[in-house]
Amino acid sequence: MPSARALVALIAVGCGSASAADPRPLYAPPPSAAQKSPTATPTKQPSLLDFVADGHRDTVSAVIKASTLSAKSAEEEFVAHPAVYDWLLDHPDRASLGWQRMKVPCVDILDKGNGVFHWADEGGSELTWQAVGDVPNGRIWYATGKVKAAALLPMIPVKAVAVLQAPRGAPNKEGYCTFKPVVNVYLQCDSKLANAALRIAGPSAPKMAEEGAGQLLYFFSGVARFLEKHPDQVETVLAPPKTKAKK
Repeated sequence: MPSARALVALIAVGCGSASAADPRPLYAPPPSAAQKSPTATPTKQPSLLDFVADGHRDTVSAVIKASTLSAKSAEEEFVAHPAVYDWLLDHPDRASLGWQRMKVPCVDILDKGNGVFHWADEGGSELTWQAVGDVPNGRIWYATGKVKAAALLPMIPVKAVAVLQAPRGAPNKEGYCTFKPVVNVYLQCDSKLANAALRIAGPSAPKMAEEGAGQLLYFFSGVARFLEKHPDQVETVLAPPKTKAKK
C-alpha cells in the first residue's frame, strides 16, 4: 500500500491464485513466568484482528478470509535508525519524495490528510489507503482502488490488506539497530478478471507476487538504509515538498 506500485505488481501478476487465509496470530510475545508454569492457565495469543481499529475490523477480516491472493516476503537484515524507519512507515508520501531526491524514479503519493494516502497513474489505476492498526514494530494498512492488470483487460476493483512487521535489535550507542522486516499482503478482487490476469501471467505469477511484496518492504527500507550511510542528508531527503510560489 504505501508502495502502491508494489500492490499493482502483485495484482497484475498474481490475481486469481486462490489462497484464502485465516487471520491467525502474527505476533507471539515472550511467555511470562505464569505461562511457563505447567499448572498455569494458558493465555490466549493475540490475533491480527486484535490490533485492528474497531471501525475497520470487519473489512480487514473480510479481505483476509476471502483473499484472491496472499503473498509474503521478508528482507535480509539491515541497519537503520528506528526513528527514521518508523517515521517513513507513517509518511509514505515523503518516502516516495525521498526516493526522487535520491535520483531514483518513484511514483508520486498524495497525502490526503487524516492518515489517508492516494496514488494514481495515467492509465487510470489508483489506490487509496490508510493505517488501520499498529502491530508490535509495524503497521496494518487497508486499501481500496482499481488497477489495470493488462492492456486488454478492464479495470479490476481491488481491496487489500498489508501487514508489515519490522523486528529490531537493541540500539547501539549511536541509536542505530538491526531490522529484519516481513510483510504479508492479502488481495481481494473480481474472480473472473483475476483469472484472466493469471492466465496472462502464466506459471511465473507466484514468484512475481512474492517479488512484488518485497518491493513494498524495500520502498521503506531503501530510504532508511541510504540515510544510515549518509546521516548528513536526513534533512535534505526527508524535507517537506517545496511549495510553489504564488504568481
